[in-house]
Amino acid sequence: MTGCVFCAIVAGTVPAFEVASVPAAVAFLDTRPVFKGHVLVVPREHLVTLADVPGSLLPEYFSFVQRLSVAVEQGLGAGGTFVAANNKVSQSVPHLHTHVVPRTKGDGLRGFFWPRTKYASDSEAEEYAARIAAALPS
Repeated sequence: MTGCVFCAIVAGTVPAFEVASVPAAVAFLDTRPVFKGHVLVVPREHLVTLADVPGSLLPEYFSFVQRLSVAVEQGLGAGGTFVAANNKVSQSVPHLHTHVVPRTKGDGLRGFFWPRTKYASDSEAEEYAARIAAALPS
């Protein structure tokens, strides 16, 4: 879709710190992460909400999200992950995206208040993406 930043990332016309991809979806680092290693998973097709996802796409999409939640935890030494998707309200980009956020005990995240951070450099972001990709289960 013209004007959708996530479609442009999928097409390769907007740069992103890609973590991994499958035929149904692409995973890349959030540029304003809650915690470093915060991954966004987006369907390759422009779909706005979860309700728009064809049933045939759900198994591959959510299997990929599941594998990424394991990779974020293992690759970053996190205590766990927070996995979430907004539908319309609070959806900063109108393209379905699932957040996979690394968590550690005492990290300060409370409810749905998501403070944001930044990567110190592109090389730091690349290092986080590579660590998660290396831990991605087959």
